[in-house]
Amino acid sequence: MNGHGTPFVELDRADWATLAPTTLLPLKETEIVQLRGIGEPLDINEVTDVYLPLSRLLNLYAANARTLHRATSGFLGERARPTPFVIGVAGSVAVGKSTTARLLREMLARWDDTPRVELVTTDGFLFPNAELNRRGLMERKGFPESYDRRALLRFVSAVKSGAPEVRSPFYSHLSYDIVPDAQIVVRQPDILIVEGLNVLQPPGPGHGLAVSDLFDFTIYVDARTQDIARWYEERFLKLQRGAFANPNSFFHRYATLTEDEARGKARSIWTSINQPNLLQNIRPTRSRATLVLRKDPTHAVSKVLLRKV
Repeated sequence: MNGHGTPFVELDRADWATLAPTTLLPLKETEIVQLRGIGEPLDINEVTDVYLPLSRLLNLYAANARTLHRATSGFLGERARPTPFVIGVAGSVAVGKSTTARLLREMLARWDDTPRVELVTTDGFLFPNAELNRRGLMERKGFPESYDRRALLRFVSAVKSGAPEVRSPFYSHLSYDIVPDAQIVVRQPDILIVEGLNVLQPPGPGHGLAVSDLFDFTIYVDARTQDIARWYEERFLKLQRGAFANPNSFFHRYATLTEDEARGKARSIWTSINQPNLLQNIRPTRSRATLVLRKDPTHAVSKVLLRKV
């Protein structure tokens, strides 16, 4: 364990794994397989060593937030209802942040005091493709300016304020677009997880508040750029053999590419869109996270960095 000269305490995976020795794993191996992302070798050891202690830590943070809320309400002479504990999960395309978010949703919902856990991805707050085309942003999809950040801020603010029901747009990865008249409904969860590329962004020029200001705990999923690029390429190949074959897929035009052509297309998309977004916008927010999960070349978490309290 170390952390001299940084705002984080850094723990090797083995040390981190010892921090929740009495916590029982609430998931079966079959459930873990179902939560696994494309190309991710998530197994029961990873869940036990990394995510079990993390779910315990998040449970402690959520419980302490409720205690502080009660104390503050008492101080103010109010009887306000506890507000949801909001967790932000950030990281590059293909780094595994969606799997992390799904896994935490399932694990946190197994704790007795946080049974209602909702997960929302920021994909639903991308501008529709027609609007992106109108603004000339289709080739910058996933960059901060491609999102309706005001709508995302309003959504999380409403959930955080305890609104009985809050709706968000629905994004289809098949059509690669917002689905008209489809919505995700969030009803006063104990915990809300918000997952997305740029959720840790600070306020933009002229904006006093960013969605990251509303988070109670934030996680950044990290890896070396060359490893993420390789994972992206392998994932693209798996999708090309699977989902892209669907005639309704936005990427159906890539379904008939040879393996060499598909690898070339994946590298082109990575170097022109995903890598610049990672280097310019996503990775600079890593230092703002409460906790960083650092992955090795095998996609396994090797270190955990926790911000000093």
